Amino acid sequence: AARVSLRCPFSPLPAAAARFVSGVGREPGSDESSDATAVLRHLARKLRATGAVTVAEYMREALTNPGQGYYTRRGGVGESGDFITSPEISQVFGELIGIWYISEWIATGKPKAFQLVELGPGRGTLADDILRVFNQLSSLLSKCDVSVHLVEVSPKLSEIQASMLTGGKVQSNPEDSSAYMEGISKSGIPIFWYRDIQDVPLGYSFYLAHEFFDALPIHKFQRTERGWREVLVDIDPDVPDQLRFVLSPSSTPATENFIQPEERRDHVEVCPEAGVIIQRLACRIEKDGGAALVADYGHDGTKTDTFRGFRNHKLHDVLKNPGTADLTADVDFSYLRKMAQGRTATLGPIKQREFLKNMGIDLRMQVLLQNSRDTATHKQLLHSYDMLMNPEKMGDCFNFFALLPHHRLAHPDKKQKPESKSPIPPVAGFGELLLK
Repeated sequence: AARVSLRCPFSPLPAAAARFVSGVGREPGSDESSDATAVLRHLARKLRATGAVTVAEYMREALTNPGQGYYTRRGGVGESGDFITSPEISQVFGELIGIWYISEWIATGKPKAFQLVELGPGRGTLADDILRVFNQLSSLLSKCDVSVHLVEVSPKLSEIQASMLTGGKVQSNPEDSSAYMEGISKSGIPIFWYRDIQDVPLGYSFYLAHEFFDALPIHKFQRTERGWREVLVDIDPDVPDQLRFVLSPSSTPATENFIQPEERRDHVEVCPEAGVIIQRLACRIEKDGGAALVADYGHDGTKTDTFRGFRNHKLHDVLKNPGTADLTADVDFSYLRKMAQGRTATLGPIKQREFLKNMGIDLRMQVLLQNSRDTATHKQLLHSYDMLMNPEKMGDCFNFFALLPHHRLAHPDKKQKPESKSPIPPVAGFGELLLK
């Protein structure tokens, strides 16, 4: 669970501007394997040929380069990887998210079918916990046609997910199919894998993005005396195998398009890909119904430099040995809200500890503690609760944010339907859940 203190640093990182002057790269004498520097060699050739690239382009190469990208090659989630996520810490996390979707399904009149669509499902732990809840509530869902749709670019991770969710009972689909793989969950629910959100069939859907948006490529901008300049990555002319941050000599297309006129900060990170995905989700929810739940660490338009790397549960220089470390940046929820463009209602962000408390984590933990037979399990339960809820661990740096159809939150017009006396149920997690 070491990732918590890292991806969610307790002390602020140094300002980005201070890092522009220091070249960083492979340390002399480091015994990195040759493939560890393959992305660096590829980037060096590219930079010499075309000049400096945006931070977004650098992240794309380092994380998803088809041959040597971090996610395509390794994707280190879990104890043995580079970071640990909430579902890896406690089953309760995924169970409560499963209950959130069920409560939304009930609140919208129990539609006859729903798709659970997870973006970047990691090892499949979260989906597995949610499916266990669906299975436990199978009598409630008996008349509902449930299917699971996973959006995953990593071949390695999709194998791990298939093994966890289906016991390995999957089949590859022909190249012209929208889903590249499909199988049946251990409880009999069909599961499909896609490379892009656009390949997922339309229809009433619940979307889940847990620690997904933080890994999407960001553009970085610095305010200067001559106006906004984009932060770029370039080769250090004095040390050929090292990379460094530089400022664009003039404004770039991204500077013109992504900086809001009312911006007050001196350093800004913008993730256009996140904006595009939120727009797609908002359009789908507006048209077909459903909801999207986003859980990530982030801020509401207040932070500046949050770009950082993780390797072996330690902070890792973002420009050192690209392809061997996880690169991440805090999610700007104010930007996500803006990009929904009013097509849906938005709720949050609220702190993870508030959301889980509202979802009844304390009650669930009491039951688990009462049922735990041995001291070790008891201790582990208390430890995982502390990791999820402690404000200095995950409790305050992770946030929940939701997209819902406007009618889900609108009060019925009494004049048109005087007989409709039932108030709209509150959205679980974002307000106190009243347990009857």
